[in-house]
Amino acid sequence: MEQLMITVNVAIVFGVIYKLFELFVGRKERMMLIEKLPIEALTDDSRKIRDFPLLNLKGTFFPTFSTSLRLGCLLMGLGLGLLIGYFIVVGTQPGYFMENVRHTVRETVSIIYGASVLLGGGLGLIVAFIIEVMRASRYK
Repeated sequence: MEQLMITVNVAIVFGVIYKLFELFVGRKERMMLIEKLPIEALTDDSRKIRDFPLLNLKGTFFPTFSTSLRLGCLLMGLGLGLLIGYFIVVGTQPGYFMENVRHTVRETVSIIYGASVLLGGGLGLIVAFIIEVMRASRYK
């Protein structure tokens, strides 16, 4: 186990260093691409509004997505999924909270928790999408 942890730590360190180099090299490449663009492409106001990921409605900008809404709904869904998973385990696996638990019971409980957390997270993202669609249609 100790050898595995050493290998994992070394891999993480080298991965972070690699990503930092990739970040700075990618930045230089992006700056070179921007320098090659004609000045008209950078100053055309109608193109900026059309390509910008915001809805231009009656001269006001309204974001079509909200990261905090998505993250909040996702975390709420995960929490509710975990809570529902706990209630399912309490109701269906009464022997799980004893000392001698069989391996099949542990597998069943892990499947219940995993499925309920993933289902709750997915439902949270669906709720966030519905809220965003309703907000966007309100401003049309």
